[in-house]
Amino acid sequence: MLADPISFPGRILFLTEDPVGISRQLQGEDLDSANTGPLRDQISTDEITPAFICYHYDERLGDFPYLGLKCGDTLPVKEGAVRAGGFSVSVAGKRRGKGSSREASPFAEWCAGIRLVIADSFERIYRQNCQNLGLLTSTDFGLLARIRRGEAIPLTEFTAGLDPVTTEIVRRGGLFAYNAARLTGEVAPPLPSCGQRPMTYAEKLLARHAMVDAAASRVGLAAVAPGDGLFVQADWRFSHEYVTPMAARFLEQALGPNVALRDPASILAFRDHLTFLGYSMVPEHRAMGLLDVAQSLKPAQEAFCAKHGIRLHGELASDLDSGSGSEGICHVLMTDRYVLPGQLVVGTDSHTPHAGALGALAFGVGTTDIANAWVTGDVRVTVPPTLRVRLNGRLRAGVSAKDLVLYLLAQPLIREGGAIGHVIEYMGEGLLDLNTDERATLTNMAAEIGGFTGLVAPDLETLSFIKEQRGLDLVLEPWMRGDEGAAYAQTLDLDCPALGPMLARPGDPGNGLALADLREDTPIDIAYLGSCTGGKREDLRRAYEVLRPAAQAGRRIPEGVQFFVQCGSEDIRRHATEQGWIAAFEAVGAVVLGSSCGACINAGPGVSTRPNQVTISAINRNFPGRSGPGQMWLASPATVAASALAGRIVGAQP
Repeated sequence: MLADPISFPGRILFLTEDPVGISRQLQGEDLDSANTGPLRDQISTDEITPAFICYHYDERLGDFPYLGLKCGDTLPVKEGAVRAGGFSVSVAGKRRGKGSSREASPFAEWCAGIRLVIADSFERIYRQNCQNLGLLTSTDFGLLARIRRGEAIPLTEFTAGLDPVTTEIVRRGGLFAYNAARLTGEVAPPLPSCGQRPMTYAEKLLARHAMVDAAASRVGLAAVAPGDGLFVQADWRFSHEYVTPMAARFLEQALGPNVALRDPASILAFRDHLTFLGYSMVPEHRAMGLLDVAQSLKPAQEAFCAKHGIRLHGELASDLDSGSGSEGICHVLMTDRYVLPGQLVVGTDSHTPHAGALGALAFGVGTTDIANAWVTGDVRVTVPPTLRVRLNGRLRAGVSAKDLVLYLLAQPLIREGGAIGHVIEYMGEGLLDLNTDERATLTNMAAEIGGFTGLVAPDLETLSFIKEQRGLDLVLEPWMRGDEGAAYAQTLDLDCPALGPMLARPGDPGNGLALADLREDTPIDIAYLGSCTGGKREDLRRAYEVLRPAAQAGRRIPEGVQFFVQCGSEDIRRHATEQGWIAAFEAVGAVVLGSSCGACINAGPGVSTRPNQVTISAINRNFPGRSGPGQMWLASPATVAASALAGRIVGAQP
């Protein structure tokens, strides 16, 4: 149990927009909370722990929190500075912890001595990871003066407003301690008692998977409501090489080396993030020994999977000396091969909602969550509210799901964090223009919205996709949609016929701009068509339609422009080859790579190497440093292809 009340004897670190202010604090000066200047909003986990830091998965992470924190054009935090500064409290602005679900971020803060993080608002996965680790969170800035006076703070001030399950996890200092008590019967999660009520589709999925009796593996409740805390049984649990070794380490530390996993046949692992890392690792990172550290993740994951009988979708041979492809990106393979409508899926990546396109409830979890889920088969959830997004009318020709979601991300409600922790459920006539690959772009990028997950109720398109990909004949069940009269937290109506191609300016996926409103001529250095969001069959088909006339006419991309194509899986690459798409990409001068997350995670061809380079990319996020030091614009696959051919940002010709 945590001490109650709790004292915070260390210093307070304000993460401000002013790099000088941060440097002064790291040099030993304490700032007055009334005169700190504006706090940094929307600090991503890419900034708390850049991808290259996450090759470490032990206490060494404590040397690196905030290493990627960008204040203006400056990165003021250096290795070891936070730990050496003696800080116990870290303070920021809105939407702290957005982006990746990497638990390495709060774990790095914990290892550096931080015991409390305060912010105006938190992203859902980041805050849950903090709770799982025993790192306290609060939105009460009034605590700062009390902590400065040396006052001990009652634990109830950190549990106010939390559901009973989460409250008990916080009280016990983390999820491992809570589950140890749960598995011995010392504590039993109270079951929701909201009574029968009309439910959204997401609420139905949670109710059907709610754990009623863990010992008897009994699941299913009549109803749940937003705010209910419960454990839900997962049909699939998966992790990738960034997380599997850390989760295995946490698990063995907590439960010993001989712990048995629950139903290993429903656990999957993927080597998909770092297979091309040798291509892009910069010399200073090599000099730090990080390539060796990163390469150690592969055998650690392989050993864990072999020990427990877990299927591992691994690395493939390649003709590039510095990297190789993988069987496929986890989200893509989960959707193409495994997940079915009505299932519940958890994975160690914020883009796990990709499979929501199939009518499954798929959401990202952190390292501690997945480690516990390996043993218990379930994960804890606070039932989220649902934001209904109605796609009214039909999309214009040439407008894609990527354009739609970039438009959505630019809306004030989303920019201001109004959808944090919500299910983003898409419905309406506009879905008729979007096949399953396109719908997966919408649900995948619920992560950028800050949502709990993205979801589309299954329909005839869903059945057609599963029949085509797997040869399965499924039937839609009557329960697989929201009830009449179900309560939605909010509704956003989008006028589909009014939407055109979109961009997101560098720095944040929410920096949306209609392509038609781009006034400056913007030459590019790199065009990247790939990732789980931009490397699906439909993405490649749309890019091919743009490039086909040029390929047939013998035109090539301009000199000085690099164009990379990276499929979401080897299944997709084979399909693209059979369709003639790959030949067309190569004919215009594209470099076609083996399947991998690659440049999206700053690990492969397509990353920038200089701050003045400009990239246009089909990936899902463009936070500072996400894919190199350059300036990254986000766009649809068709816009990326047209821009590659033009050497500057342009739209595809209708």
